[in-house]
Amino acid sequence: MRFSVCIPNFGDFADPRAVAKVASTAEEAGWDGLFVWDHVVLDKRPGRLFGDPWILLAAAALATSRIRLGPMVTPVARRRPQQLARVVSTLDNLSGGRVVFGVGLGAPLEAEFGDFGESADPKAVAEKLDEGVDLITRFWTGEPVTFSGKHFTARDVTLLPPPVQRPRPPVWVAGRWPNRRPMRRAARWDGVVPIFESAGAKGLPEVSEVRDMIAYIRSERDTDAPFDVVFGGTSPADPAQARSVVEPFAEAGVTWWEESLPFGSAEEDKLEPVLRRVEAGPPAL
Repeated sequence: MRFSVCIPNFGDFADPRAVAKVASTAEEAGWDGLFVWDHVVLDKRPGRLFGDPWILLAAAALATSRIRLGPMVTPVARRRPQQLARVVSTLDNLSGGRVVFGVGLGAPLEAEFGDFGESADPKAVAEKLDEGVDLITRFWTGEPVTFSGKHFTARDVTLLPPPVQRPRPPVWVAGRWPNRRPMRRAARWDGVVPIFESAGAKGLPEVSEVRDMIAYIRSERDTDAPFDVVFGGTSPADPAQARSVVEPFAEAGVTWWEESLPFGSAEEDKLEPVLRRVEAGPPAL
């Protein structure tokens, strides 16, 4: 299992310098990755500051040399595929090939799509996600692309430079379990970032449910290539307690533990409490 830190793109982390500080601290403390949310307004809390996730990730890339970086996750339907392909490729070149491309529908749909005059219909957003990722990965080949889909078109377009990683950066897909459709989508790519409807107040599902999800995804895959299962929460500060929380998920097949402060807590977007947790290092298995 590898360990990452996941932070929002709002509050203190609207400032690229704060994100760079977390990134460099995480690398020094032995973490394996830093991932950043991609929201525009979220719950429209008055006075909340937001930063562009790609600028934040660029700052993190310049402050580090080893850890993996990426959005967790970016709503592909909210961006034009050609722009998204270019920005990911640029970040992959800037970081020396360390980008993970986390994708999903995005939420809340009404606030982040509908209130800007875009379709908040989940079916339409899902269609754009599927078509958009397909087109983006074609752009990443560095070869001429001609594409005609329901939502997107490319006519003999070549986007250079391609990403450093070949054949492409890994694609991780977010989705809610036990919904099967997002899991089938994830099975086509390189990893899954599941949200468990049953997680409850602790934010953690039963280990048996994680095993069921992994088994379902494996049944939908047509390859034995490595596949990441990315899941996490807030681990206890005490090393033994942290190990007791994380180890069962590692044994169930989770490959990345994603550390974050509790969702919706007063501290989740504050630099100092996040730094304290990051400085303590990842759970030791």
